Amino acid sequence: MHRISDIPELDGLDARRHLIRIPDQLDVPLTPRVQQIIDAAEFRRLARISQLGLVSLVYPAAHHTRFEHSLGVYRMALLFLKHLSHDPRFAAAITRHDAEVLIAAALLHDLGHWPFCHAIEDLDLPGVPEHELFANSFVLESEIADTLRTEWDINPREVVAVLSGEPHDVCSSVMHSILSGPIDIDKMDYLVRDSLHAGVPYGQNFDQQRLIGSLCLNEAGDGLAITDKGRTAAEMMVFARYVMFSEVYWHHTVRSATAMLQRAFHLLHEHLDLDSLFRRTEQPMIAELERAAAGGPAKELLDGLFGPMRRLYKRLAQFSYFERHDLYARLARRPYPWLTACAEEFANAISHRLRRRVAPTEILFDAPPTKLEVEFNVDIHFRKENRYRPLGEVSPVVRTLAQEQFDDYVKRVRVFVHPRLVSELRGLSDSSELLSDVISDMD
Repeated sequence: MHRISDIPELDGLDARRHLIRIPDQLDVPLTPRVQQIIDAAEFRRLARISQLGLVSLVYPAAHHTRFEHSLGVYRMALLFLKHLSHDPRFAAAITRHDAEVLIAAALLHDLGHWPFCHAIEDLDLPGVPEHELFANSFVLESEIADTLRTEWDINPREVVAVLSGEPHDVCSSVMHSILSGPIDIDKMDYLVRDSLHAGVPYGQNFDQQRLIGSLCLNEAGDGLAITDKGRTAAEMMVFARYVMFSEVYWHHTVRSATAMLQRAFHLLHEHLDLDSLFRRTEQPMIAELERAAAGGPAKELLDGLFGPMRRLYKRLAQFSYFERHDLYARLARRPYPWLTACAEEFANAISHRLRRRVAPTEILFDAPPTKLEVEFNVDIHFRKENRYRPLGEVSPVVRTLAQEQFDDYVKRVRVFVHPRLVSELRGLSDSSELLSDVISDMD
């Protein structure tokens, strides 16, 4: 009988042989077939792509890589499987082969990431693929594909289906839940890892072991749930995610840098070979963007991010679900080309008010993108009652931070301006009213 517990990578968790260590003092088991994957050029590429990109301009130690994170997610998959293999319903739904596909998918889940991927994807521009789909060629047309076939007895298309396909049966639904659900192996790693490297405590303040130890299947048997013993740990994970978005991922200075990169990319993307660009690692990609920007308006934006002196745009105004909701609602989740056109019209209006030219790229709008974050919706199994109830039903913390629209609580609409303009523009008493008029004209 081929049991999940007999998978060599799971055995490696306890055998403590052939290990690689990643922060914070975590041992990751390496079998020969895992070693072949991580030694492949397509996987080694991830060692030269930072996990958080522009965040390091604010949190200078946040230089950890997609390579490190991928090893962490792989390790987390092993911990999930080790616990869930003792659940009879999980063992009935997931075969040993399915579990091995999941392990490979966990290891390869970020293979299609390019530098500054999420910031560029948020623009939703034609010709820019989703990174999950971009990964397909790396999985199907590389040395990794040969390793999957010969060493894992896995058809590479099985991994692609898990990473980019829609669930079509109970097995694929459970695997999708583990890879990309409310409590998934990706979030379980990146919250702690990003917090550790950024030097902040927020993403580490939840009990990983307790949460993993409470994993079970939901009532339908097609996704993850947790037992009531994991309820507090789940609440703390929701709060950790909320604070990490608020204080790190959507920190106003991080978003200034993001707005600058997005505006530069929007100016340049039609003149770039995107397939070639996205296959590059971080420094070669930056060099190509700088080459394409030479002599144009994107150059100053890129110089402020990647030049010898950091020169980020300053926050002129900020609107949220709670602060000037009227302006927030009119700008949040607008298509990026519309947002850019609106910012340019605002620059024109400011030019008339100041009686001198303000360049279109000297004022940037940053707003929550059209794509929403995954909401936190997981069931709790109360064993004594043998009843499943949504976590939000029994937790005011989750009901407030996760079941309401998460984006509205942690993301802001911000107006950023070139540093040389900030003092002058902050002296304008009617800038918000001017912006409101511009939006009305755009609509």
